[in-house]
Amino acid sequence: MNGFEAFILGLIQGITEFLPISSTGHLYIGRHLFGLDEAGLFLDTMLHFGTLIAIVVFYKDVLIDLLLHPFRKLTLLLIIGTLPAVIFGLAFESYFEQLSKTGATIGWEFLITGALLWFADSVKGGAKQLDQITAWDALIIGCFQATAIFPAISRSGSTIAASLFRKLDRDTAAYFSFLLSTPAIAGAVALQCKDLFDSSGPDIGLVPLFIATLSSALFGYLAMKWMIGYLKKHSLKIFSFYVWILGLFIIFAQALGLF
Repeated sequence: MNGFEAFILGLIQGITEFLPISSTGHLYIGRHLFGLDEAGLFLDTMLHFGTLIAIVVFYKDVLIDLLLHPFRKLTLLLIIGTLPAVIFGLAFESYFEQLSKTGATIGWEFLITGALLWFADSVKGGAKQLDQITAWDALIIGCFQATAIFPAISRSGSTIAASLFRKLDRDTAAYFSFLLSTPAIAGAVALQCKDLFDSSGPDIGLVPLFIATLSSALFGYLAMKWMIGYLKKHSLKIFSFYVWILGLFIIFAQALGLF
């Protein structure tokens, strides 16, 4: 992997992690186009680390406050919202890791993501603020987040959709979705670290890895900031059309043996 490929993959990860269009699905496509299919989780580790940096920087004040005052309602909500993904991920880790490598179902998963966004956007607007989120809200949103273990089910898309279903206002839906991703992405990085030091992994090189991580962090921060502002006044349906078109293209290409 050269520096340009590293930059593009970082850009893809950063943008698609926080736009509701699935980062894992897009990374699969990007790696395939660059002939980096074998990189897999080895490369994903640093790309996810980049988006983790973006989240920590964006939410630094909130995270520092939680560290200083851990026994708060928000801490409990984040724990409850993270548990379904932890349970589901550990129970089916090997199966979904293989599914992610083959990409056999990503076209259909893009279609599901589009449908989820479309129906969520059609829900009558809610008014719940961050301090009004209940434990039940957090659990349901967390269960939706757990579905993102499927490669092309968008994590941000599923949690934003669930938040809208639970009547959070649109600003809070995006804000809580991204905040909830902090432990999820941190956990994914921790689980994937073993691949980073696996001697059987591909020799990517330190410089391309650094470029990929930096690119992911930069574009992740920008995408997160943009998405929170966008969702306040705009529809999610434009993302539905995008992932539907992409999903149909992938299904068609796979049927012809082109992908």
